Amino acid sequence: MPDDRDQQTPVDPEDRQRSPERRGPGTAGSGADPLPGEAGGPLERIELTSPAFDDGDFLPSRFAHDEENLSPPLEWSDVPSGTQELALLCQDPDAPNGLFTHWVLAAIDPTITAIDEGEVPSGAVAGLNDFGEMAWGGPAPPPGDGPHRYVFTLFASVEPLDVTLGASADDLLDALEGTELAQGSLLGRYER
Repeated sequence: MPDDRDQQTPVDPEDRQRSPERRGPGTAGSGADPLPGEAGGPLERIELTSPAFDDGDFLPSRFAHDEENLSPPLEWSDVPSGTQELALLCQDPDAPNGLFTHWVLAAIDPTITAIDEGEVPSGAVAGLNDFGEMAWGGPAPPPGDGPHRYVFTLFASVEPLDVTLGASADDLLDALEGTELAQGSLLGRYER
């Protein structure tokens, strides 16, 4: 298995090819390309932050896949009333083989306003990342490849999503179609 994990082919190559087509015009990050999870329609905005890094800053190395591989702490506010479920994705649009999913979480209780470092909220359902793990899979860009962007996107749904254990990012995005009330994004960077 190669050290440069972000270069690996995803569990289902068709999933990676479909994900970018879902994205509308983006506003987060510095590139002109839309980022994972950004929608083209008018949605309410969730304020998504982390006490470990500011939007656009570098992620501390303890979150990297080849370090402690801890999931970063996240906090949010402005979840709209009527939200039945929250869901979370973290994806790297700069991976050499295309969009790479690092974290998929669904069934997050809408009353929860934070996730602690290295933790998953009680009752949340873990999806499958592109490392083939049902957990956070931290950054692992190829050495010397420059900074990669890691986009955390929190979604609010007006309906329960019924996403099952081991679901892919595309499974989650399919479930969100027509039910999404709001979203918020947070951008972190990492390089080796």
